[in-house]
Amino acid sequence: MSEASDSLAVSLFSEILMADQLARSRISKALPKGMELSHFSVLNHLAHLNEERSPAQLAAALHVTKGAMTNTLSRLDWAGHVHIRPDWDDARRKMVSISPAGRAAREAAIQAMAPVLSAAVADIGEEKLRSALPVLRMLRQRLERP
Repeated sequence: MSEASDSLAVSLFSEILMADQLARSRISKALPKGMELSHFSVLNHLAHLNEERSPAQLAAALHVTKGAMTNTLSRLDWAGHVHIRPDWDDARRKMVSISPAGRAAREAAIQAMAPVLSAAVADIGEEKLRSALPVLRMLRQRLERP
């Protein structure tokens, strides 16, 4: 890589990392009492899939350790936001699905986050953000590869 492309890469990733940190902070503060960003991420993922997943599959999809996922699922289970059952084909595994209470909690979180997200979109402009999405998506896909 040339010095110019090194500088571009460092500037790009510095902005992405700072935006990520600020977004997480703002969204975490907006979430309903007792809900953490990790909880919302799991509920949102399960709601989009609309089917069961194992804890290992969820950990891989959300790029967290199995231990972190186990902790998050324990808290979601305690709150009644997920159903965890044994895998009928392999008793060593468990399967996780979102509960009706989990869907309601996800909706409440989305409603709580909406003003924060809408303000950012309004300030920047839909067209600029829409044009940035394909580049960010390609960057994410490239980073998912080893």
